[in-house]
Amino acid sequence: MHGVRIQLFGAGCAACEKMKGHVQAAITELRLPCEMEVVTRIAEMIEMGVTQTPTLLVNGKVVSAGRVLDVESIKRTLAAAAASER
Repeated sequence: MHGVRIQLFGAGCAACEKMKGHVQAAITELRLPCEMEVVTRIAEMIEMGVTQTPTLLVNGKVVSAGRVLDVESIKRTLAAAAASER
């Protein structure tokens, strides 16, 4: 895998859309190579054990569930994940 793998679980609610915008802004500002997947299917969320939205996974680890992170928090999380891949 090249770059950071990001999964955002959300059903399209306002909070989920806001989180998606924040994640995209963080990626753009950091200029990180990454793979981002937005999961909206309830069955897939249940299969992954997601019980709150939005839920953000970075490299397979839950970093936030049920709340919207600000762009700076997401940037710190993504930068740390990228650094650990080197």
